[in-house]
Amino acid sequence: MKLAYIGTYPPRECGIGTFTRNLFNSMLVPHGKNKNEHSGFVVAMNDNDLVYQYPPEVKLNIRQENQEDYINAARFINLSGADICILEHEFGIYGGQSGVYILPLLHRLEIPIIVTLHTILKNPSYNERAVLSEICKMAHTLVVMTNKAITFLVEIYGVSREKIELIEHGVPDIRFSQEESKKEFKLEHRKVLLTFGFIGRNKGIETVIKALPGVVAKHPEVIYIILGKTHPNVLRHSGEEYRIYLLRLVKSLHLERHVVFLNEFINEVDLFKYLYACDIYITPYLNEAQITSGTLTYAVGVGSAVISTPFWHAEELLAGGRGLLFDFNDSEKLATLLSRLMQHPEELQKLRESAAAYGRKITWPKSGSNYLELASRVSAGERLPIEKNASVFDLLILPQFSLAHINRLTDDTGIIQHAKFGIPNLKEGYCLDDNARALLMVLMAYRQTKDARALELSPIYLSYIHYMQNPDGTFRNFLSFSRSFLDEVGSEDSFGRTIWALGYLLANAPNDAYYQTGRLMFFNAAPNFEKLQSIRSIANMMIGICYYLKTNPGDDSMTERLRNMANSLIKHYEENSSPDWSWFETLLAYDNGILPLALLHSAEILHDARITRVAIDTMDFLTKHTIRDNYLSIIGNEKWYKKNGERSVFAQQPIDAMAMVLMYHQAYHLTRDKEYLSKLYTSFLWFLGENDLRMSLYDFETKGCCDGFEKYGVNRNQGAESSLAYLISHLTVLQAYEELQFNG
Repeated sequence: MKLAYIGTYPPRECGIGTFTRNLFNSMLVPHGKNKNEHSGFVVAMNDNDLVYQYPPEVKLNIRQENQEDYINAARFINLSGADICILEHEFGIYGGQSGVYILPLLHRLEIPIIVTLHTILKNPSYNERAVLSEICKMAHTLVVMTNKAITFLVEIYGVSREKIELIEHGVPDIRFSQEESKKEFKLEHRKVLLTFGFIGRNKGIETVIKALPGVVAKHPEVIYIILGKTHPNVLRHSGEEYRIYLLRLVKSLHLERHVVFLNEFINEVDLFKYLYACDIYITPYLNEAQITSGTLTYAVGVGSAVISTPFWHAEELLAGGRGLLFDFNDSEKLATLLSRLMQHPEELQKLRESAAAYGRKITWPKSGSNYLELASRVSAGERLPIEKNASVFDLLILPQFSLAHINRLTDDTGIIQHAKFGIPNLKEGYCLDDNARALLMVLMAYRQTKDARALELSPIYLSYIHYMQNPDGTFRNFLSFSRSFLDEVGSEDSFGRTIWALGYLLANAPNDAYYQTGRLMFFNAAPNFEKLQSIRSIANMMIGICYYLKTNPGDDSMTERLRNMANSLIKHYEENSSPDWSWFETLLAYDNGILPLALLHSAEILHDARITRVAIDTMDFLTKHTIRDNYLSIIGNEKWYKKNGERSVFAQQPIDAMAMVLMYHQAYHLTRDKEYLSKLYTSFLWFLGENDLRMSLYDFETKGCCDGFEKYGVNRNQGAESSLAYLISHLTVLQAYEELQFNG
C-alpha cells in the first residue's frame, strides 16, 4: 500500500509537522524485525514564502497562499500511484479564508482520503464551519483524538458517527531516567516545574508565575522552566510583546532565580530529557477551547505528574487519577496544589505511575499500527460513499494572481493611469478613477489572500484620494506627474467610483487608521451625494453606500438616501423601457453591468421586491445581448448599441467585463442560483480569450491586461484601468469559488 501525506513537515517548526513526521515514521519505517511492507511520500506545506531543506520523503511542497500549487499537488498525487491520502488538518496551515484552498485539492483527488482533525471548533465562524464541513464530506474517514471531538463532529457539524475513528495522539517511545536527565541539566537539587510548546497569550503562563511566590517561600529549590519559542504567527503580528510581559512579571515578583525561559524549538530527544527531568508538568491554558494538545499528551506519555486547567483535552486525558485540574486563571489554587504535591511525595509518585501506565498504551508504534489498520480497511472498501460537488469553475486555467504590473505602475504618489505596452506612461500622470479602483483592488486582495504587498500599496492610493478631495467634499480627478492639479472638480463618474472604494474600505478596513481616514473622506463627500445626475455615477456611489451600510445598518439617514437613489434608477428604467427593451436608457453604452449591480446590492440592503425585480429584469436583458455561444461579447464603445439600431462590436473595454463579473457575483450572492456563477465565469474568460476575437487580453509576461479590442485587434497598452479591472475580476472569481465551496 502506498500512502500520500499532506501537512506541515520538519524542518518547519510546527507541532503539526512533528505529528506528520511521527505518523509517517510509525506507519512506514520498519521497527525491529518488521519488514517495510508499505511505502509513501509527503506533500509539505510552506508558509510565508519560506523555503525549507526537506528530507527525501518530501516529494512536493505547496506554498500556502498559492492556489495553483494545490491544483498541481492533486495532479501529482493522482499520478503517483498512491492508494490513500492522509491529510493533517489544522486551521492556519492552508491558504485562503479559513483554509479554503485545500478544498479544490481534495475535490480533485481520485483516491480515498483520511483526514486527521487537530482542531474542531465549538463555535466556528461561518467560513470555518463551511470549510470543515466540506472537508468532512470529502473525507472517507475522519480521525480524532478525543471523545469530545466525536461529540462536536456529530452534534455541531452533522457528521455520521460511522465516519469517525478515535486514535489518540501518539507519543514517541523515548525513555530516560529522571536522575540522569536532572544531572545532565544540572538540576539535581531542584524541584523542576515545566511548561513547553509555542508561547502565546492563550497559554496562560502568567498564572504559573503568579503562583510561584508562595510556593518558593516554602520550597526555595523550585525552578520553573518555560521551554519554547514564541508562536510564529504571534511573532509576526505582535513580536515578543508577551514574552517581554512575562519577563517583567518575573522581575516584579523577584523570581529571577526561579524562572528560566528557554527560547528554543528543540528536537524530540532533548525535549524528552526535559520532560523526564521535571517533577511537575503544568498546562495553564486560559480557556477550554482546545480539543487536542500534543504537549499535554507527551507529558502524560512519559509519566509526568501533570497539573492543568480544565480545557477539553485535559479533562479527558487526566481523568482516572492521571493528573490534577485547577480553574482557569486561578493562581491561588495552583499554588495550593503545587505545595501539596511537594509536601506529599507519595501523592506525586502516584500521579506519575498512573500517567506512565497510560502512556505505554499510546506510543507512536501503537498509534501508527492503528492508522495502518484503518488505511487497510479504507483501501479494501470499508468506507461510506463520498459526495463531491461539481464545480462551475476550472481554476487550472486561472493565471496566478500577481501584483507585478500594478507595482510597476505605482509610485509614492499613486498609480499611473496609462502605459505604453507594459511600461508606465509618465506623461499622462494620475487620475482619481484609477486610484479609487486600485484601493478597491488591494483591499479585496488583502481581505482574501492576506497579500502583504497589497497592504503596503493601500495607503498610497488612500492618500492620493485624500490629496484630491476639495474643501467642499468634491474631488479633483487628474494630477500631472509633476503633481500639478489639472482640473478643479473631477467627473461625476470619478466621484461615484471613489465613494464605492471608500464604502468598501469602511466595511473591510485592515486597521483603524485606514478606517478613520476613509470615514472622514466619505462623510466630507456626503453633502454632494444628491447632486449627481449621471446614472452610472449614482450606481457606483450606491454600491459604496451599500458596503458602508453592511457594517453600519443603523444609519437610517444613509439608508433613506440609498432608497432614493435606487428609486431614481428605477424611474429611468420606467421612462425608457418597453416590452422589447428592458433598460435604463435608450442605448447600451459603457460599463453597463454597473447599473443592475447597484440595484442588486441595494436589494440586499433594502429588501425591496420592486428593486429586486428591476435588477433581475435588466440583468437578464443585458445577458441576452452580451452572452452568446457561451462567451461574453461586450457592447463596443465605438458606436454602442442604440435601441432599434445596430450593435457595435469594436472598442470592447475591460471595465465592462469586470462589471459583468461583479453583477453575476452579486446576483448569486442574493439568490444562490448557481447559473449566475456559470455566467460569472464565462464573463471572466473574456479576459483570457473567450471573446469575439478569440485573443487573450491578459499578458502572461507582464501580468498586466491590455486596454481592449479595436478594429485592428488588441490594444496592447496596459493601463491601470484595464489591469485593475482584470485583477478585481480575478479576485471575484476566487471569492465566488470559495462561496460555492461553502454553500455546497
